[in-house]
Amino acid sequence: MLTRRQVLQAAPLACASKLLAKRSRTTIDIHGDRFLINGVPTYRGRSFEGMKIEGLLFNTRMVQGIFDDENPETVHRWKYPDTGKWNPERNNREFLAAMPLWRNHGVLSFTINFQGGSPEGYSKQQPWHNSSFRADGTLKPPYLKRMKRILDRADELGMAPIVGYFYFGQDQRLTDDAAVRRAVDEATRWILGQGYRHVLIEVANECDNRAYDRDILKAARIHELIEQVKSTKVDGRRLLVGASFNGGSLPTPNVVRASDFILLHGNGVSDPNRIFQMVQEVRRMEAYRPMPILFNEDDHFEFDKPVNNLRKAVEAYASWGYFDPGKNNYQDGFQSLPVRWDLNTERKKQFFTLVKKMTGF
Repeated sequence: MLTRRQVLQAAPLACASKLLAKRSRTTIDIHGDRFLINGVPTYRGRSFEGMKIEGLLFNTRMVQGIFDDENPETVHRWKYPDTGKWNPERNNREFLAAMPLWRNHGVLSFTINFQGGSPEGYSKQQPWHNSSFRADGTLKPPYLKRMKRILDRADELGMAPIVGYFYFGQDQRLTDDAAVRRAVDEATRWILGQGYRHVLIEVANECDNRAYDRDILKAARIHELIEQVKSTKVDGRRLLVGASFNGGSLPTPNVVRASDFILLHGNGVSDPNRIFQMVQEVRRMEAYRPMPILFNEDDHFEFDKPVNNLRKAVEAYASWGYFDPGKNNYQDGFQSLPVRWDLNTERKKQFFTLVKKMTGF
């Protein structure tokens, strides 16, 4: 049950959503195995070195754009070197400032999460508290404000973000499965209520990860939440949705059947040929039907080589997403905090330059 304070906090936001909701200028749709933006296949007519580019969705993992840490014992870890303090608003502003740069290189999508990702790149323990959801599944206005800025800017730029709901290591911030369901309902209705038509949903990041505490977020039952998102409509519209699995893992049949698109991760896949094989194996699944296959996390690079994970994904006609975990030094990566969202490293430049070349932007 909501406290009086929570009701008062949520009321202005709910009213504002109804008053300010507008028709999104950018739309994302699926036709067969292709993505369409504003009714037109992405990268229309484009091919590169004999590989079809039209219909793909190059993306990056930028999950920390609305990050904050409510644990006073860990928040100091994310301090900016020039101020000695963490600042979620600064992080959000710098994210927004970098978005046109990504778009101008042909990167039309990015993953942004309601519960972020590990601010250390990879972590065994997650004592920090970064969640857009209260324990009962209701939404926190400060996180929503930061998310709205990002989604609004993406709409203006003609980008189609992938919004993730849950991240292992933070899912225990919700009290039980009922709270998770409420969070799904609130997040989905909030996105639809804004009038957004340019958003894809990743209901859970790596649903087969052992770190999940809530049963409904695990692979055996995650299709229930996918179906919940699909069944939620506002003005006759619904969101396109899927869920990802651990690096190198294939989705289970229940998820393939329920999803609008297939999300794969390439972490741990050191042989680029395995990336190609993963895509082929998904297409051979009995539960599969023609739909886009999209990697939205892969920490393998070597963009200057003729064979790499990105190229093998594209060769298999699957979209590819750049995951640069970085290190906690404000110099590299897109996940370890604090993040520099610009193209300040050679590795970032290599990725964005290659995508620009492949897409013809």
